[in-house]
Amino acid sequence: MSELRPTLPTAESRPVTEEKASQLAFVAHEIRNPLSTALWSVEMLARMSAEERGGARGEKLSRMSLRALTRLRRLVEDHLLIARLDVGGIPLELEEVPAREMFPGAITVGAGSIELELEPGLSVVGDPGLARRIVEGILLAAARGGADVRVTGTRKGGVARFRFEGAKATPEELVDPRRGDSGDTRGSALALPAARRACALLGGAVGVDGGAWILELPAPESPRRQG
Repeated sequence: MSELRPTLPTAESRPVTEEKASQLAFVAHEIRNPLSTALWSVEMLARMSAEERGGARGEKLSRMSLRALTRLRRLVEDHLLIARLDVGGIPLELEEVPAREMFPGAITVGAGSIELELEPGLSVVGDPGLARRIVEGILLAAARGGADVRVTGTRKGGVARFRFEGAKATPEELVDPRRGDSGDTRGSALALPAARRACALLGGAVGVDGGAWILELPAPESPRRQG
């Protein structure tokens, strides 16, 4: 019987392995904080009497738990989306998606307000779910600090181009976070890396121009007709 030995990473694969380990360390740290907050809040609520839970302190703990769980959900969803995109594990359902249907409300992304100036009939060709996740990820960045966001959308040839103006955009935000990087109290630290991957899968791109986010996605051969 042959002796079993552990398979060690080769010199060629080691940089990739170390990079992935660093990214996972960041994710683990980001998940641990809101999870701990949510568990602590729920434990405190469980120890309270019914009267206390219905009072000011109970309401404060409930809000704290909800914020933590919302942050945790966003982190986990983005992490799993990235993992699936990296292994090609998402079947695409390409269809024409009206541009206005891709935008969530201001409250969803924490914006002060969202102003849309979209070319009439503007639409994209893509998977509806992924298209919405891409836009939400960019809006989360543009709405940082409760900023007002202005989005303009135009069509040029076979490309739909969106410009997101709000909090100043930097190219570094598109890079996968690693161990030791700063997190995000809203749980959106992975939103842009996920959007970057999803854009590439749909044949589009996301970048920065003059402090604003630029999103480009394939457009239909002809603009949508207005009813």
